[in-house]
Amino acid sequence: SSRPCPRADDEDSDYQQEPYKESYKDRRRRAHTQAEQKRRDTIKKGYDDLQAIVPTCQQQDFCIGSQKLSKAIVLQKTIDYIQFLHKEKKKQEEEVSTLRKEVMALKIMKVNYDQIVKAYQDNPSEDKSQVSDEVKFNVFQGIMDSLFQSFNASISVGSFQELSACVFSWIEEHCKPQMLRDIVIGVLHQPKSQLR
Repeated sequence: SSRPCPRADDEDSDYQQEPYKESYKDRRRRAHTQAEQKRRDTIKKGYDDLQAIVPTCQQQDFCIGSQKLSKAIVLQKTIDYIQFLHKEKKKQEEEVSTLRKEVMALKIMKVNYDQIVKAYQDNPSEDKSQVSDEVKFNVFQGIMDSLFQSFNASISVGSFQELSACVFSWIEEHCKPQMLRDIVIGVLHQPKSQLR
């Protein structure tokens, strides 16, 4: 028996598969192209966002009309701005530290004043007579003279920053409530003849 005559469909089967293979390659190429375009769009949006967020990127000195900044300039301006923010953050942290020291000094003073008031309330003076301004000045001078001795020995005046740091260190070390209380008591216990 003779072999059956091949059908036209069978003869064309190899020819029909070829377009399918080409179509698959096209789809892969198109998917790759779309993925690459999406990546580029994402990068472009990132640069646009940086240019919109970073204040120095909005300066007209770097633009000609409506022309956008180059990517290199956008990156450099962003780096510069981040470095500026780091410096500002450090400066603010130093200011916060200084304010905390001031608050601590004020708290120390408040505790001291509270103790003075309490001591007076617990032991009110029997002598109700009014003292003179000279007596008040002598008491003040005695307190200040005592404080100035430690102040003068502790303070360095190389720069204003150094002075500020020394002042707060001196307050924390030499102006503790108990120390101030002892100084005041010592001055007040001077002979009454010197205070009149």
